[in-house]
Amino acid sequence: MLTSVQKEILQSLINLYRNSDASIKGEEIAEIMDRNPGTIRNQMQSLRSLGLVKGVPGPRGGYKPTIKAYHTLNIQASNNQTLVPIFRDGKKVRDITVSQIEFTSITHPGECEATIKAVGNIKYLDLGDVIRIGPTPVNKLIVDGVVVGRDDMDNILLLDTTTIRSIPKKTVLEVASIDLIKLNGSDSIKKAAKILTDKDIEGAPVVEDGHITGILTLSDITRGIANNTAKETISNIMSTNISQLIKML
Repeated sequence: MLTSVQKEILQSLINLYRNSDASIKGEEIAEIMDRNPGTIRNQMQSLRSLGLVKGVPGPRGGYKPTIKAYHTLNIQASNNQTLVPIFRDGKKVRDITVSQIEFTSITHPGECEATIKAVGNIKYLDLGDVIRIGPTPVNKLIVDGVVVGRDDMDNILLLDTTTIRSIPKKTVLEVASIDLIKLNGSDSIKKAAKILTDKDIEGAPVVEDGHITGILTLSDITRGIANNTAKETISNIMSTNISQLIKML
């Protein structure tokens, strides 16, 4: 069984090797772990005897993780796997990807925690950071939350989740509304307001002779009432900016 120091050394070696695809010197690992290079070299001898690390001789030499090392830490060895990104404050965090997401508590709404197994240097992330994970390659899962714990030895983040959602594997046509609600330019503002309210929608296109001539929103109705034009038809208060309609749809 590996010690905590050996696991952290092995994890750091894999993280560095994934980013460079070249042998890693002990000094590089020591710098990341903030440890003495001599300690790293001594531990590497033990890791080599366990078949987890192989040494590369020469001026450009160093260490490389073996396949057994990846299996020991439950990490995919292939560099061709799809990467699951992590975002902080809307910006992608470099050199970190997610290999596993496990939800540890889901019984109470608003109290869901997730354990995130990461590949890369998670020391870039601090407690309290608001992050987004995903989308994942298979079910397009996206997880938002706050970092409430960090295990540098096992490269694990504990996340207090705020949002969990999955992007449907459907085409736009499959989820689009076929029965489009339409208004007529000669409709009264009162009639249009009732239609929008009954259908629980924010707006609808105004159609004349099969062509879209504008769009009417609840904001237009409110503005019309405020300007004492409530008795007019909606053609007088609708927006004729068709690009607005396209954005809405």
